[in-house]
Amino acid sequence: MEFQVADLFEAVSDQIPEREALVLGKKRLTYAQLDKRSNKAAHMLKKIGIGKGDHIGIYAYNCIEWIEVMIGAYKIGAVPININYRYVEEELAYLIGNSDMVAIVYQYQFAPLLKAIEERTPKLKKYIHIKESGEELPKSFNKKSREYKTLIDVESEERGLEKRSGKDMYVLYTGGTTGLPKGVMWTQEDVIMTLGGGIDHLTGEKFPSPEEMSKKCLADQITALALAPLMHGAAQWQALNSFFSGWKLILNDQKSFDARYIWNLISKEKVQNLTITGDAMGRPLADELPEAVKENTNIDSLTILSSTAAIFSSVIKDEFLKFLPNLLIIDAVGSSETGSTGLNIYDKNVKKKNAGGPTFDRPRHSTILHPKTLIPIKESDTETIGYLARSGNVPIGYYKDKKKSASTFVEVEKTKYSLPGDQAKFNSKGQIVLLGRGSVSINSGGEKIFPEEVEAALKAHPKVFDCLVVGIPDKRWGEKVMAIIQSRDGKEIKLNDLQNSCKTYVASYKFPKELKFVKKIKRSPSGKPDYLWAKDQAIK
Repeated sequence: MEFQVADLFEAVSDQIPEREALVLGKKRLTYAQLDKRSNKAAHMLKKIGIGKGDHIGIYAYNCIEWIEVMIGAYKIGAVPININYRYVEEELAYLIGNSDMVAIVYQYQFAPLLKAIEERTPKLKKYIHIKESGEELPKSFNKKSREYKTLIDVESEERGLEKRSGKDMYVLYTGGTTGLPKGVMWTQEDVIMTLGGGIDHLTGEKFPSPEEMSKKCLADQITALALAPLMHGAAQWQALNSFFSGWKLILNDQKSFDARYIWNLISKEKVQNLTITGDAMGRPLADELPEAVKENTNIDSLTILSSTAAIFSSVIKDEFLKFLPNLLIIDAVGSSETGSTGLNIYDKNVKKKNAGGPTFDRPRHSTILHPKTLIPIKESDTETIGYLARSGNVPIGYYKDKKKSASTFVEVEKTKYSLPGDQAKFNSKGQIVLLGRGSVSINSGGEKIFPEEVEAALKAHPKVFDCLVVGIPDKRWGEKVMAIIQSRDGKEIKLNDLQNSCKTYVASYKFPKELKFVKKIKRSPSGKPDYLWAKDQAIK
């Protein structure tokens, strides 16, 4: 047994076979049932010609099959590839081609897009569709595509005899905030250490063996709810962390985000641990919380709220604590290229001058590299802004992109670091202060301004529902700050009002100088900002 996803999942399943593992809508599976269904998926993949190292796409909304295919692929050493279901033709064709995908499991409604790019994706030979009763595929796909249920129903529930390794690959495609999707390549052992709980995020201690790690499941079961879609890395690793720990995992079965539905689900399933992706989910949940309490929705079970992958503003955290005063709120800092780089437990009594990213104690694997020399900055240097980096268990690189890999995964004084572009500095206590992604920072009169801190300051205004901040050309300053605003009531807010609201959080040179109001801020399904869209809105 090694630090390999399927090995760990099977070890847990053998110890707690009758515990519930997965709940999605009306479907509920125990660990034994999920293991058997994943075995059937593994046998099916082998039968259609998928082998060790082959890339297989999963193109679907949250569904049981998503999990089955992912674990089934790892059982035979294949590599599941996540596909953003919002991609249009060009993005989809690029991802399928860039990833060398040879097979795809997809929900029937995506067949027209796959058909439209068929000639541009010649390596993709195997099509398997997930079909609800009564649904019909386009006629052109009737012979090419085979139905998932029909294929796995005839397969064995028994495990195969494939040899696995901690060196088996895990690949996560990430779109980030700008640019085309990139495939981040990890060994499974390394990614389990950074995202799968193999190294304790608080103590920094590593489990001595996979066997010892699997014993976590013997503790009392926790019920967890992951709100990001499975095609996002945050949800995948919330799922795998839950399975490695023997938890019950609840997945959101709604295709769109409905905050009232989520609070009812939390009440119904007695959820203890909720994971979101920043303000995009936190804001609507906070807005619905007073009504949920008023309706006597039983949400007292909720004890931990974790946010990852996006900024979670202090003003929204405070709204949760008004109604759930004992709630532990955690910012999980990290990225697809680093895994976890730190944790911050929110303290509402700590007043921050900077309303941007979280401040957190420095874990042993995280540091800040100098922006020019890439030498680690000393904790006593509280002025220099550098790159937040992780050492130790880090990715191999980007799939088929040596140039980008060389700039992100660097070796300094015989230590390999991953630095995807997040900038940070040390404070007087030796803690790391996360500032934001350097690629979208604004240079105004020689001062560097990070959009995230201005956005968080703007969201403190009661009439701002969501916003993005970008730099636009300015003759005097080079760039000036412009805010794209989605107001709560659809009405415009005066610039002076917003600037006055920002005073508590950011210096005046960071205030927005221009505003543009839109009906809805564009974000990814996981809540990540789309700065290319925001820039386009700003210059229209």
